[in-house]
Amino acid sequence: MSAATDTAAGPATTGSRSGLVRGLTSGAAIVALLYVVLYALYALWEPRALSASTFTSLVNNAAPLAIAAAGETLVVLTRGFDLSVAGVVSLTNVFMAVYPLEGPGGAVLSLLGCCAIGAAVGAVNGWLVAVLRLQTIAATLGTMIVCQGLALVVLDAPGGMVAEWVSYELTDRLFGVVPVSGLVVLAVALAWLAFSRTNTGIGLYAVGADEHAAMLSGVSVRRIRFVAFVGAGMLYGVAGFMLSAQTATGNPNAGAPFLMLVFAAVALGGTSLSGGRGGLVGSIIGAGSLMLLQKVLFSGGVSSFYTGIFQGFVLIAAILFGRAVPRLLGAIR
Repeated sequence: MSAATDTAAGPATTGSRSGLVRGLTSGAAIVALLYVVLYALYALWEPRALSASTFTSLVNNAAPLAIAAAGETLVVLTRGFDLSVAGVVSLTNVFMAVYPLEGPGGAVLSLLGCCAIGAAVGAVNGWLVAVLRLQTIAATLGTMIVCQGLALVVLDAPGGMVAEWVSYELTDRLFGVVPVSGLVVLAVALAWLAFSRTNTGIGLYAVGADEHAAMLSGVSVRRIRFVAFVGAGMLYGVAGFMLSAQTATGNPNAGAPFLMLVFAAVALGGTSLSGGRGGLVGSIIGAGSLMLLQKVLFSGGVSSFYTGIFQGFVLIAAILFGRAVPRLLGAIR
């Protein structure tokens, strides 16, 4: 073999190895491995862990958080934080419980209503942050409080009833095997994979990585940030819709647990909280891992009081693992 051939083969081999390293060390790949490990532990303690009904229950429980975490990721990628997720989930949940619309047509209208509520809140967030240049935490904290107040106005105590078609059909299985809620999450993931290849999707990463450089490259930072908040708000609305299907009732404080868990899911999924790196798929799997961990601890006889402690340790361990693996694989190369 000639020297020229050797020279040509070297970079190709190096490039393929680099691609392998990036694939193995991506946030989505690492958290997917964590999910498999957790599911294996769950199967050891729960005899019905591999049944269709148990898997459907796991997906139903994780779907609202997964979709909310996907929305939060859009904002985090632009180096922002959106606290309004808790308020939007609460507001859309009570909306579903107080104004139930039966049948598939009613479900579509309810979903559109939830998305409209989320988009409206996202537009306000986007205007405050992108146009008025307010800090994301301050702006979204304000809209979260407003949404929580509106939720209490609509429903001042837990109650109401979500439409039966929504609560039964969206928590059921398609053909007796595939969880319907899983299909909704899959649709969100596929939509992201398509959107991330558009100019706006690429702009999210550019703004998060270096806002000044993105501006010099012709990226409209204001537009990108505004779109990120509106998209996030719509996904929060979908999360509230799916949570309502799961609970079948309304609660003006339903979104409170989401406030911290969405950021944990985003970080666990490999999205950098400083912006510019990550993606929705990792956040979705991260949310599933957090919810699965609760089941694992319960099956192992661990008190629910310790759930938060274990979730924190798993989050820290996953982040440290994600940083260590690239170095190890780089040393092997």
